[in-house]
Amino acid sequence: MLANSENNLWETTCNEKSNYGALKNNETSDLTIVGGGFTGCSAALEATSLGAKVTLLEANDIGFGGSGRNVGLVNAGLWLPPKKILEILGKRQGQSIISELGKAPELVFSIIEKNNIDCEAQKHGTLHCAHSGKGMDYLAKRKDQADIYNEPISLLDKNETDQRTGSTSFYGALFDPRAGTIQPLAYCKGLARAAASLGARIYTNSKVKKIEKINGTWHVRTETNTIKSKLLLLALNAYQDIEDKKISQQFSTVYYSQFSTKPLSSNKLSSILPQKEGCWDTATIMSSFRIDKSGRLIIGTMGAAQGFGKKIHYSWAKKKLQSLFPFLLDVEFDHIWQGKIAMTKDHIPKIVNLRENGLSSFGYSGRGIAPGTLFGTSMGKALITGNYSFLPIDPIQNYRESLTREKTFAFELGATINHAIQSIRL
Repeated sequence: MLANSENNLWETTCNEKSNYGALKNNETSDLTIVGGGFTGCSAALEATSLGAKVTLLEANDIGFGGSGRNVGLVNAGLWLPPKKILEILGKRQGQSIISELGKAPELVFSIIEKNNIDCEAQKHGTLHCAHSGKGMDYLAKRKDQADIYNEPISLLDKNETDQRTGSTSFYGALFDPRAGTIQPLAYCKGLARAAASLGARIYTNSKVKKIEKINGTWHVRTETNTIKSKLLLLALNAYQDIEDKKISQQFSTVYYSQFSTKPLSSNKLSSILPQKEGCWDTATIMSSFRIDKSGRLIIGTMGAAQGFGKKIHYSWAKKKLQSLFPFLLDVEFDHIWQGKIAMTKDHIPKIVNLRENGLSSFGYSGRGIAPGTLFGTSMGKALITGNYSFLPIDPIQNYRESLTREKTFAFELGATINHAIQSIRL
């Protein structure tokens, strides 16, 4: 299986289809969206529902980037605890984004229900698992902060965590009932399908080569054609590939890889996540695990399954699986894939003003589903109405970090070294 290291499970099990062609003619639109992931498709759905004429351009297929390679955890909030968010953003913006992202999972599940999106949606909550005593101390502090904002989070002791996960590897966990799991690629394609049903024009295999603003109108150019519009939304996140310093932003990226088993027997499944939560841990080099609708166990971790450390990441995943669930000793992986995450320096998502009538967002730091949906929906509404108060965070004029390539390499090197050490210890 290692030789065939890119085999995305979500592509195999996706029940939502996307049959869109490439852009072949010049067009005029109210809003042009570049990027067919959670953010772009959510924005298209919201804008078309408000009566706007929307065109969405995707370089590959809907959900090709990070959205279709996501773990599928619909989490509330950010990685950062509330206190840290307030330190970075201040009271007004901090409280706003804490509140809005706390409600974001409900937004996701309501969109799924309203549009009949076939994406294995399960609102059974998530477990943030303590990998060490220090991790448990962190979760206890996180629970104290959650209480201040009336977040419905429960701190579970080791015994209850053992029962909920089916593993004895953890010291405890935080349970968040607002959250859940989905098939992320199917969700993304379902968003696009719903937007198209309302009139959005969606074009795939239509890579944008250049973006210009001429006499107040955006000109979005592919290899052969141009879309003209008053409004523009860039929804590329970690997959930015437009080489224009006035348009592109600068941040670090990190790869996240996943390893899926074949569907497990009912006997083996009976003790693994019996309540079907999605899980991730408190380790610096984070890992995740969940069950899909067909009973596959999916292990995820930081690091590139196709990079220089692929053999080390694969070895770690095998040993991690056996460490979590020793009775899966004979189980092999049959799907392995990776996605790219946009990481801002402070781990806060950004919305950037692209001159007048243009917005760009990125930097969900691995939490693409709920924040991507919230940001896309709010930006679609803000652009069409002209009311930027709908945005969950104030837009900035530009965002550029230094040494991003070096940071990206350091992330991968750190994950590889950590997994090499862990493979010996497990």
